[in-house]
Order: sequence, then structure tokens, then C-alpha cells
Amino acid sequence: MLLTDWLDHRRHRWPSTASLHLLINNQTANTTSRASNHWISAPKRGQDATLERLRVDRRLEKALIHGPDPLHLAEVSNLAEKTGMRYADSARALLEQAAEQHLQGNQLDRDAP
Repeated sequence: MLLTDWLDHRRHRWPSTASLHLLINNQTANTTSRASNHWISAPKRGQDATLERLRVDRRLEKALIHGPDPLHLAEVSNLAEKTGMRYADSARALLEQAAEQHLQGNQLDRDAP
């Protein structure tokens, strides 16, 4: 919910920003620079969602949406190829797990009286 609220605020506040960074502020909205570590970290202290968790979650979401292609992930997220492969492997495992759960649910439906 917090991330969705931020994205709505970001779109409303800076509708024509060229920045590809998730977290931007008044100084970075009109550039392609990222917000400073201090600006980002200070309000996050004591929160469960760390910046690294957000970063990992965002990359994994890309892998789930666009398919687990390690070269695509490496290119669009500016990752090393091995890192792209790890994200692709994780996305593949999540997709397989979801498919298995779906099949098991269908089987249970068929077995019900």
C-alpha cells in the first residue's frame, strides 16, 4: 500500500519526469540522477521494508511480468549477467510454484463430491 501511494504521489507531483529511479525528490525529478542515500535512508530507519528489499522486489516483479529472461533482466536493470540469472531462476521457481498450486486446486475441485 505504501509503495502504491508513493507511485501515485510521484506521478501526480512529477508527471513528466525522465527519471527511471523509483525514489526521486525535487532536486532529482528533472534529472536522471538518483536521490541521495541520506534523503532515502533517514525516513526508512526502523521500518521493515529496506531499500534493498524494495530493489529486489522490483527486479523480481520485472522478471515475473516480462518473463524470466536473464539477459533482458540484466539489460533493463543494469545488472551483471549472473545476477540476472539469479532473478530469472527465482522468477521461474515462483511461476512453477504458482502453476503447481493452481493444478492442485483444480484437482481438489474435481475430487470434491
